[in-house]
Amino acid sequence: MTAAAQRGTTTVADRVVRRIAERAAGEALPDGPAARPATGAASVRGGRARVALAVTLPYPAPLGETVREVQRHVAGRTRELTGLDLSVPRITVTALEPAAVRDRAPAGSAAPPEGRAPRRVWSTRGVPVALQAAVATAACAALALDLVLVHVGHRPAAAWRIAAVRWLAGHRPGDPSVVALGALAALLGLWAVVLAVTPGLRGRSTVCAPAPRVVASVDRPAVEALVRDAVGAVPGVGAVRVRARRRVRVRVTLSYGDRARTRADVVAAAEEALASCALRRHRAVRARVTPATAWRPPEPSPVAPEPVPAPSPDAVLEGGL
Repeated sequence: MTAAAQRGTTTVADRVVRRIAERAAGEALPDGPAARPATGAASVRGGRARVALAVTLPYPAPLGETVREVQRHVAGRTRELTGLDLSVPRITVTALEPAAVRDRAPAGSAAPPEGRAPRRVWSTRGVPVALQAAVATAACAALALDLVLVHVGHRPAAAWRIAAVRWLAGHRPGDPSVVALGALAALLGLWAVVLAVTPGLRGRSTVCAPAPRVVASVDRPAVEALVRDAVGAVPGVGAVRVRARRRVRVRVTLSYGDRARTRADVVAAAEEALASCALRRHRAVRARVTPATAWRPPEPSPVAPEPVPAPSPDAVLEGGL
């Protein structure tokens, strides 16, 4: 008899590991999987797996201890159910949900109240501000150091300052080089104005706040992953590509089934997934269904012949007479 290890191999898909890890993360949270569903991604290479999860934690709560407990439970539960060697899961806390507001929410409500969340999350523009501050600081420091050396150390002016003064004295406002530098300065100023008046962070969308003065947002890849998973569960759907911008564009490959009916199911699944995100701004869904190479339209069901009514006894007797 062939040994059990030689009869074949068992392959655990990435999707299965991700679903198990999400469920385990929900079990580790205080209110269970139904209260705070987790989303994430997983990859399997041989007998090892990696998992990254995005979770919503209760507030107030010790974040460090809660995250470590989620990591421990997810790793142990996933190893137990899949038999894979799972490294320490990467946990990302996407939001904090106040416990008082959660307890007051009605049981049958589909989405939390809107609150006063802004339409967009504004960026602090840390990188542009740091670059401008660094350039301005370096220029002012070089000029101040040169002036101190000239007046205190009785040294001649630096060569770069003398060259700059001579260049400015030898060029008029209408010279091409001066016009080019002015245009460059105008573009930099316009860029700074645009950064100041636009919110930025286009990859994040605000969600309906569970309470006043609470700003919550979700990353665009998380929304795309949620829609992708919901659309992938539609019967007949193969490969799925999702792009979430002002509109959510879904492109799927049809393996089998009716094309029109599958498109309607895809749109319904995507809209249901978006509704679960509780986004503050509505996203319209645009779906495109492309048949696969091996796809064939379903054959129409055969029409049953109409039954022929049996002759009545009176008609039989009259015909015989």
